[in-house]
Amino acid sequence: MVQVSRLKVTALPPDARPRERLRTAGPAALGTTELLAVLLGTGSRGRGVLPMAEHLLSTFGSLQELSRAPVEEIDQVAGLGPAKAAALLAAFELGRRAQGGTGGDRTTIHSPAEAAALLAPRMATLDREHFRAILLNTKHEVLAVVEVAVGSLDSAPIHPREVFKEAVRRSAAAVILAHNHPSGDPEPSGDDIAITDRLRAAGQIVGIDVLDHLIIGHGRSVSLRERGLLPGR
Repeated sequence: MVQVSRLKVTALPPDARPRERLRTAGPAALGTTELLAVLLGTGSRGRGVLPMAEHLLSTFGSLQELSRAPVEEIDQVAGLGPAKAAALLAAFELGRRAQGGTGGDRTTIHSPAEAAALLAPRMATLDREHFRAILLNTKHEVLAVVEVAVGSLDSAPIHPREVFKEAVRRSAAAVILAHNHPSGDPEPSGDDIAITDRLRAAGQIVGIDVLDHLIIGHGRSVSLRERGLLPGR
């Protein structure tokens, strides 16, 4: 059975192999399973690399769940091995850093202006309301910028569970909340202040400090902390 599996993998014509397709057609032309196969490189005894990639996705349910899985769960996948698990973790972390604007040296947030500089270029011109959170460690270094919710033209439904789920997973010490006003006017509403109070209280329960809530408009932003509107601070 091992020999049959290996024959199936090597029998693929060169233009059908994921690595060759990536080189000739570009990464956008590959499916999720093929991209995972490129990362894994090789299969295991009795399982080719493409079946292994398919098994990974089916085990965790989706690429998003796989990317959020702790190393202990990934290590338990039969045949994967520590080297392949490490390659997956590194790839997912690089993707998160690219999305969050962080490089090898993490960005440190010292002020509302620095937080706004990180977020405003991507959020100021969005035509729907997006709610995001900057996750920080104890040194206020950026761990990630996560999308919490996307709403309509004038609102985004927010639940504390969604705000703090990734923060808890990444052991964040603090968060800076942010959302945009598609109208372009960043003046805070009563609802903005109320949801901030609710999220600050939820953060206290899980031990994660809500440092600020930024509202981003066209060309400027408002910090609830600077306005004295961050309850409890």
